[in-house]
Amino acid sequence: MSDSPTTKTKTSRAGLTAALCAVFVAGMVGMSFAAVPLYRMFCQVTGFGGTTQQADSAPARVLDREITVRFDGNVGNGLGWSFRPRERSVTLRIGEVADIAFIAENRGTTTATGTATFNVTPNAIGVYFNKIACFCFTEQTLAPGETVEMPVQFFVDPAIADDRELEYVRTITLSYTFFPAATPAAKPVAAATVAGEGNSL
Repeated sequence: MSDSPTTKTKTSRAGLTAALCAVFVAGMVGMSFAAVPLYRMFCQVTGFGGTTQQADSAPARVLDREITVRFDGNVGNGLGWSFRPRERSVTLRIGEVADIAFIAENRGTTTATGTATFNVTPNAIGVYFNKIACFCFTEQTLAPGETVEMPVQFFVDPAIADDRELEYVRTITLSYTFFPAATPAAKPVAAATVAGEGNSL
């Protein structure tokens, strides 16, 4: 006995519903994977949460207004390193490029790879804080006892002078925290071994 038109219609609707549900689930899974890079892109564009910017070169102008940048270094659980700024702070003019460095030492007994997260405070400064060079863009691998000096080159965008909400800001804190890398690098990629300390690269 053949199916009635009503039964065929119900079967067709059930199949369509199942297909739509499958597409919806696949879309939600895809969005969950895309959420992290999209959020990261949003933070980089807006400076949200103190996320800094990346620049290729120095700005065209330098202002007379000075600002002090303080540096902070931390190490997360599971990474047996010491990590500290070479200098605690630097005072520079807005638009002027600064060259500073952080020093990391692997105090453990095995080779370890770390990756750094970073931000600036006040958070609203993030959109104006530009890095030209930074160790945070790559994983860092240190052998046992190895010490490296990792450079950072940055400037504060002169456009900050047009932001009335930040006109009284005189101090910025640039903070880094190293965590164990999810996938250790195959070979050391740290910037440069500190003279007289650790093993050379």
